[in-house]
Amino acid sequence: MQVSVESLGSLERKMTFRVPSERLDTQVGGRLREIARTTRLKGFRPGKVPAKVVEQRFGEQVRAEELDRLLREGFDQAVRENELQIAGAPRIMPEGEAGEGELAFTATFEIVPDFGTIELEKLEVVRHTADVAEDDIDRMIENLRLQRRSWSAVTRGAQKGDAVDVETWSQIGDERLPAEGAERGVTVLGSGAMYSEIEDALVGMAKGDEKTVDVTFPADWRVPQLAGKQAQVHLKIEQVSEQQLPEVDGAFIRSFGVKSGEMAQFRAEIRANLERELKGALMSRLRREVGEQLVAAFAHVELPPKLVESEARSLLRQMVEQARRNGQNPNVAEDAHTEFLEPARKRVLVGLLVGEVARRNQLRLDPKRVNETMRLIASTYEEPQQVIEMYRNDPQLMSGLQNRVMEEQVIDWIAERAQHTEQPLSFQDAVSPQG
Repeated sequence: MQVSVESLGSLERKMTFRVPSERLDTQVGGRLREIARTTRLKGFRPGKVPAKVVEQRFGEQVRAEELDRLLREGFDQAVRENELQIAGAPRIMPEGEAGEGELAFTATFEIVPDFGTIELEKLEVVRHTADVAEDDIDRMIENLRLQRRSWSAVTRGAQKGDAVDVETWSQIGDERLPAEGAERGVTVLGSGAMYSEIEDALVGMAKGDEKTVDVTFPADWRVPQLAGKQAQVHLKIEQVSEQQLPEVDGAFIRSFGVKSGEMAQFRAEIRANLERELKGALMSRLRREVGEQLVAAFAHVELPPKLVESEARSLLRQMVEQARRNGQNPNVAEDAHTEFLEPARKRVLVGLLVGEVARRNQLRLDPKRVNETMRLIASTYEEPQQVIEMYRNDPQLMSGLQNRVMEEQVIDWIAERAQHTEQPLSFQDAVSPQG
């Protein structure tokens, strides 16, 4: 295979492959002969399928697979021989100027920029610490009781914590919302599901009570027709229900998979779950801390523009998918990804730097850490062993897990060598979403 590499800019390269077509034909022929020996087709005895039939049935697919393998092997070999550090996936296309008896392809790709000396000891990282306290376990048990609560109707006025079945409609000037009838729903007072002024107005109302309240909605309110407007909101209570919390007895404990029904074991398992959550939250905070330091230190470095654009488009897709899961149908402009270029640039910069630190220091994936992380993930499911087998049998899942673990290894490695200070947090603060 003949390979040549040329520069298309500071970070973009073009690689040209020239492959003797005979080599591809030989590999395809070998695969087809192997298939002919082992395949079973209706109307033919095993191993007796005519070559022409095998060619018609499998030839196109086999040729595509062998060509892809040949190109990938050639590309990887050329990358090693030219000591290139690839950023992102190459774009491989047929080359029109192939000579007789050969196949020609071009691969365009971007390379990792030169980061120069990476002085990790100059970074200043805050490493947060936290522990699971008995109060955190008590709080989780109360949350579990709330998940299993039941409701019973009452005739008194509604109080915080009650579930209220309510009809609502709003008047905004001459506009009525909805135009006819009323919206019906159930809300738990104090949950924040409804606008706070409306929730406050519901307190004290009993079944059959009606009330009209004047409300000024914030400009970013989730209902566009009400956002930033003053409205008269009409309320009618259909039912008030108070919660009934279950006792934390043996039956309650066993319902969460603790077969003994013993409180000590129940608390021990809750502690283990909270510690897993805490470990992930602290790593997320450390990843953010290290990432911010790397971005600040290497903000001047030119990044591969196509890789940054690809990351921006990926962030846009994630936002659109999340909006659709929330029942929205966002109208996305053709250049909407440009709003994500800055966060995309930061993510690309950190990702490339983490990879460069791993390469320069010959850091290798720790199989024990992979297995530990896989077991931690699996332990959150009812059938942990099935989840473990799923990871082991799915190369894509396993690759994603390995990439995650490798990133965490490098982040830990960087943080250990940086100037770092410890900042203790409560469990609740540690696991709360970061702004």
